[in-house]
Amino acid sequence: MNVDLFDFHLPPDRVALRPAVPRDAARLLIIDEQGRRDAQVRELADQLRAGDLLVFNDTRVIPARLEGRRGDARIGATLHKREGSRRWRAFVRNARRLREGDRIEFGRDVAAIATDRAADGSLALDFLGDEPVELLLDRAGVMPLPPYIAARRPTDARDADDYQTMFAAKPGAVAAPTAALHFTPDLIARLAKAGVGCATLTLHVGAGTFLPVKADDTDAHRMHAEWGRIDPATADRLNAARARGGRVIAVGTTSLRLLESACGEDGRVRPFEGDTAIFITPGYCFRAVDGLLTNFHLPRSTLFMLVSALMGRERMHETYAHAIAEGYRFYSYGDASLLLP
Repeated sequence: MNVDLFDFHLPPDRVALRPAVPRDAARLLIIDEQGRRDAQVRELADQLRAGDLLVFNDTRVIPARLEGRRGDARIGATLHKREGSRRWRAFVRNARRLREGDRIEFGRDVAAIATDRAADGSLALDFLGDEPVELLLDRAGVMPLPPYIAARRPTDARDADDYQTMFAAKPGAVAAPTAALHFTPDLIARLAKAGVGCATLTLHVGAGTFLPVKADDTDAHRMHAEWGRIDPATADRLNAARARGGRVIAVGTTSLRLLESACGEDGRVRPFEGDTAIFITPGYCFRAVDGLLTNFHLPRSTLFMLVSALMGRERMHETYAHAIAEGYRFYSYGDASLLLP
């Protein structure tokens, strides 16, 4: 499909630079068979049914953005995906100033060797020393806010908490599963009281999620692989919930993409561990999920293509036009939509 079909105009003042406080005070736009209505995330329990199961991503964002030098050249690196105990694939700013084998000094006794330049322009960084790379990143790295926020304000101490979900447990993501940022312990308690269950899986979100689609046609775009895991007990819970007539609702596109990667043609989710590069566009037949809670996405992005596949492209253009007109806040720190096809 032509990528232009997924374009729309978003006024810059609709981009949220901070999350709602408290988190579940964010607005919620609901799209279902009854039409469209406005609510708040804290009212989510009233919009779901007993027996429904929400699926969250329990990945934890690491401080994956680094600033360093190779001689006089300033080098910026955003880690993308772990490739070994001391090696990370990274998107590098000013990469033309680097040759394979060059040493980058990131300060605070953190250094890495650049190697293995890939066709997409990314480089592998081999971190030096004996300390775990996680400790090096805690010392020298900062939270990797999305470009549309980082370009408008600096990362600060608030982001260390704001850009983690309450489910964050397994370090490895370089972008947050932002739909889950809206959840609080109080909201989870209200959902439980209403008979709505919760389950978790792990998908370590990569920096590729921020990359624009540069191809003119969706068939020419290639997704970056991300590592994920669904354990056997979780797969059993998902299948049992649907067998009882409940709906499986992914919280975030990351959860949805992993669920669909792990699902067979029979609609049953299998245990999964490994990489997925699934790219969902209109025409895709959803097997694992019955709905999605997600934030509002970039024009021409793979994520707007995904929600268009779930709900219909024209309907999502109408939904986003309503959200823009009504002052909804967009992107990672913005408001949410509940999509129930």
